[in-house]
Amino acid sequence: MKSIIEMAPLQVYYSGLLFTPRSSLIRVEYFKSIPWVTMEPKVADVWSSLIQTLEGHTEGVQSAVFSPDGKLVASASWDNTVRLWDTSTGKVCGVLEGHTEVVNSAVFSPDGKLVASASRDNTVRLWDTSTGKECGVLGAHDSRVNSAVFSPDGKLVASASDDLVRLWDLSTGKQCGVLEGHTEGVKSAVFSPDGKLVASASWDKTVRLWDTSTAKQCGVLGAYDSHVDSAVFSPDGKLVASASDGSVRLWDISTGKQCRVLEGHTGNVTSAVFSPDGKLVASAS
Repeated sequence: MKSIIEMAPLQVYYSGLLFTPRSSLIRVEYFKSIPWVTMEPKVADVWSSLIQTLEGHTEGVQSAVFSPDGKLVASASWDNTVRLWDTSTGKVCGVLEGHTEVVNSAVFSPDGKLVASASRDNTVRLWDTSTGKECGVLGAHDSRVNSAVFSPDGKLVASASDDLVRLWDLSTGKQCGVLEGHTEGVKSAVFSPDGKLVASASWDKTVRLWDTSTAKQCGVLGAYDSHVDSAVFSPDGKLVASASDGSVRLWDISTGKQCRVLEGHTGNVTSAVFSPDGKLVASAS
């Protein structure tokens, strides 16, 4: 291949040009220079928004998340592993193996040095991102763990399992709080930006707010017609967006009142997330 390119670089360049989108600047500028082309391949009008496809898992992927510096992606899969990917190359740079059941979610610590993975094997496992080695197991769950998340200061992990949220002290690996009040399974839990609150989303059709210093419930965001799959705080901590049935609901934390309903999906909404500036919400259904 190298010798062919060296002998006929223009022909190789023109061959590649034939497959560029019709409205791309490079095609508009240079396609006129190859009038001898009599048959063109069918191509798109514009470049695809797809940048990379990260392939390697042998079964379905449950979740994917960027590291704080954006250099890595961690993906959690039905193949019982978490994989780390280099975002600049799209290559696998680590396979975190140790779970014996499906991994439901994975998340980076705020400093990017750890990954916490939540699994159907009733555990949360901690991994060193520089070595790919397991460095801790947060157990004592009675059933599968649906999600795990680090506090903003990286000192705590909140895990959602059965009808509870458990708080773990990373310095000791010990449980330091149990958030009780939901009457059915908790799908997800998330810390507020200042780390003072946890919001939990449950199959009991509620989102509940908890004070992390006391482990006491301090609010209930209800009025759902079906189970709630996820909840997330806005970057300024003033709103919570919850995903349920066919909509996303926005809640004012100061009042506990619903302030907006984002409608348009025709099926169940499983997750929602704010943009970093808080001006947009993206929802998945």
